[in-house]
Amino acid sequence: MRLKDKVALITGGANGIGLATAERFAKEGAKIILWDVSDKGNEVAGRLTKEGHEVIFKKVSVTDQDEVQKAVTEANQHFGRIDILINNAGITKDRTLLKMSKQEWDDVISVNLTGVFNCTQAVAPIMKEQNYGRIVSASSNVAIRGNYGQTNYVATKSAIIGMTKVWAMELGRYGITANCIAPGFIHTAMTDMMPEEVREQSLPFIPLGKWGYPEDIANGYLYLASDEASFVSGICLTIDGGAAR
Repeated sequence: MRLKDKVALITGGANGIGLATAERFAKEGAKIILWDVSDKGNEVAGRLTKEGHEVIFKKVSVTDQDEVQKAVTEANQHFGRIDILINNAGITKDRTLLKMSKQEWDDVISVNLTGVFNCTQAVAPIMKEQNYGRIVSASSNVAIRGNYGQTNYVATKSAIIGMTKVWAMELGRYGITANCIAPGFIHTAMTDMMPEEVREQSLPFIPLGKWGYPEDIANGYLYLASDEASFVSGICLTIDGGAAR
């Protein structure tokens, strides 16, 4: 098993890509700390525990720095270490620039960017003490090419790439790698809300001619979180079927 006895903290772990990642990591032998703002996390943790995996769930808002720090301290006390941080939690509130409200801007920045900062800043000292850690954050392929109506979302996902490179420089001396993943179109509850015609219009620009699934991103997280990627740091791994735009 590629993550045997490793302790992995996964944010936004109750649905979609986060859920697929929790399931994949558990099968690979990891002990899971599952965070989400949804109570569905209790159901997920219960199911995985019944399947023989070690999983704890806590309802945490990554936007609340004090709440994050307290939850990290509790998780570290429970397991004695935190080896992997998957910064997966994210939201969208799309609107064109001229129509976007300050609240829509602030909400997306708070979860997708400040939330990643909060979690990483809380976990990094533990990883430093261990002289080992894997930090993997969710960017997006729109961080590179932009996307209509997503000023707030693209801003956060572009920033994730930059922060990742900084963390790779700052934390590498402590045995910590920092990387991110840039998914393309993935079948999730969030993308299911998109109009059908928009989804169909995207296909000609994806050489593989299809959208990906949460498991495709979970596999990327797994590689970057594993010891197979021990000499990989500061990269953004794009998983989007070769999308041209």
